[in-house]
Amino acid sequence: MKPSPMAGKVHDMELDRFDRAILVALQADATVSNTALAETVHLSASQISRRRAALESAQVILGYTARLNAGKLGFGLRAITRVNLRSHGQGGDADFARFVAGRPEICAAFSVSGDADYVLDIRVRDPDAYAAFIHDHLLPHPQVGQVRSELVLKTLKDRGGVTL
Repeated sequence: MKPSPMAGKVHDMELDRFDRAILVALQADATVSNTALAETVHLSASQISRRRAALESAQVILGYTARLNAGKLGFGLRAITRVNLRSHGQGGDADFARFVAGRPEICAAFSVSGDADYVLDIRVRDPDAYAAFIHDHLLPHPQVGQVRSELVLKTLKDRGGVTL
């Protein structure tokens, strides 16, 4: 088996094959118990607990979540929205970051290189809700200069996580 690019140190923490196996199992099912992990990884439950706590403490594991089906919950429209700011500076960028953090429609936001300053992943109920978000909230923001959107027609892959 080829070594993973994650093999070796993560800051001051040495990841071995057991740590990587724990991480792979938790990415697949974050609800797995330490006892079940112990059987999968071939360590004792107490060793799993200690290693898991160390991975959390080192912030290799940032938290645990449930993946929800947005469409079944009534959020049928997903848009990838590129935003250019009018000007750049610490104050303006910080103001836009606060705006993004406070908007529940924005599921993910990225500062990017290329022809946009930011890329937003937006989930709303329908086209009317998206238009209201754009016209009532995003475009009126004083830092926003330009907005370009692509509506997601079909999701081919959306697994999150990393390959270990």
